[in-house]
Amino acid sequence: MRTLEEARATVKIAKLKEEELHPTVHCLSFGDNVSSGDYCLMELDPTLCAHIEAGHSLTIRGDRDEHAVLCTESKTYDLKIADTSNLLLFVLGCSTPDEMDGEQTEPQLVQSQIWGFSNSYWELRPQRPKLKKLKKLLMENPYEGPSVRTDENSDRNPPGYTMEDLLDRVQASEKEIVAHLQNIHACEIDGYWRILDFDYEMKLLGLIAQLVDSESWSFNRVPLDYSLQELGPLEPKDMIEHCLNCYGQRYNDDGGQVCFALDEDKVCRATAQMLLQNAMKFNLSEFLEVWQQSVPEGMTTKLEQLTSLALVDRTSRPETISLLRAEDLPEDTLECFNFLFSMKEKWTEDDITPYIRDLCGEKQTTGALLTKYARSSMQNGIKVYNSRRPVST
Repeated sequence: MRTLEEARATVKIAKLKEEELHPTVHCLSFGDNVSSGDYCLMELDPTLCAHIEAGHSLTIRGDRDEHAVLCTESKTYDLKIADTSNLLLFVLGCSTPDEMDGEQTEPQLVQSQIWGFSNSYWELRPQRPKLKKLKKLLMENPYEGPSVRTDENSDRNPPGYTMEDLLDRVQASEKEIVAHLQNIHACEIDGYWRILDFDYEMKLLGLIAQLVDSESWSFNRVPLDYSLQELGPLEPKDMIEHCLNCYGQRYNDDGGQVCFALDEDKVCRATAQMLLQNAMKFNLSEFLEVWQQSVPEGMTTKLEQLTSLALVDRTSRPETISLLRAEDLPEDTLECFNFLFSMKEKWTEDDITPYIRDLCGEKQTTGALLTKYARSSMQNGIKVYNSRRPVST
């Protein structure tokens, strides 16, 4: 251990002025069996620091074949190791100059023991949650209705995943998972989260539309209790209500009765998906005619309703439309761009933006993604984007 005189001698050799230094001198020494593997450091921004100080937790998620992420209750962070050229020392009870008594003037020596060291730390960066795995898991056993019997009561083969299961498997925060479950129209059945088979979902929607038509209701006022009473003998009431929640907005009318206002865009979009999934390509003009005839009377179809769902090719003769859902694209950014350019060689910014919007990180724009992963050119006075990779011949 050094003495105060030895510390002063070191300052003199270093040609430093003692009066310009803090009067407290830390004399560092290594403890027994100190190892760099005993501790890990994690860099926290002010938001995460306040999160921890408030008593909340951080959770690391990811299967063995996945890159780990860190989650709060509402956000997801990329977790990477950052190396540093300076050796980082862990000193128990060490105080910074700002934490010490500012009125201290007499030099003093403090013996401080090093409990560990590291030349790297965990670096956190906000990132978009990896949610596509969520639907993939639920699609292992979609719910096809009560008439379809499966071995759903077996403990060995559960019908779906509990919320705890999803939190273990999906790299996203609980809030992000819950929001996505709602987005993909999943529901909880007997404690397990299930996604409805699309044909069954369309069957439920069709029953609701038929009831609205037979009762001459407005689509903006579909009474819940009467709908359950009339459709309950055909399908489970909780499934009817779930479908109304997916395709409508719940509200109470002037008499306090629970009603739903059906969303025209959602109903038209689902109807288009039902038509498009049965054909590779559809003649655009024929599709538009069939589509309008297929939606409930009083609703109007528009191509804008198919954003991120369908791909329109106006260069072909005749013009065509085909199913291309953003949710089916690869989650990796480069793979996603490669897939899009394999489907269509040149894209306008308006056409490609809906398919790459979810790839943007925090404070990142689709324009920045296009600059990095695509090459722009002018075609008939319109800017288009194509792959940076050479096209094989």
